[in-house]
Amino acid sequence: MQEHDARTLRGAALPTAVVGVVALIAGFAVSGTQGLYGALFGALLVIGAFAVSAFVISWAGGRRPELLLPVAFLVYTTKFAILLVVLIFFRDTTALDKDVFGWTALACVLVWLTAQAVAVKRSKQPTIVPADEGEEDGNRAEDSEAHR
Repeated sequence: MQEHDARTLRGAALPTAVVGVVALIAGFAVSGTQGLYGALFGALLVIGAFAVSAFVISWAGGRRPELLLPVAFLVYTTKFAILLVVLIFFRDTTALDKDVFGWTALACVLVWLTAQAVAVKRSKQPTIVPADEGEEDGNRAEDSEAHR
């Protein structure tokens, strides 16, 4: 994982973990152990899904940058498919409070996306880096001298 990707991941994961801890406390206060389990499951699901997505996309971008968009789309759709399967699997459970789970997951997603956007903005990583940026400046000077 490249340094700017790791910085962005940390910048998003830490605030989301803080929100997860707050949700654990609130979930326990509202619904007892079921609320605690719901908040824990919601926070871990969101942090896990987004962290794995970040690792896969970073790995793909480092290996084959031309495949970055298709890989990102595949990761995005896979994340939604897994979430659908998890929601269907746990729809009748009484082990956790589903309302606390839902609100925790929503809060964690919103915080992750906001923190990730802020981290990317602060990183000032250029979107497009010319391959031969330094060579072009030298070639331009030589070309202008040759044309004189």
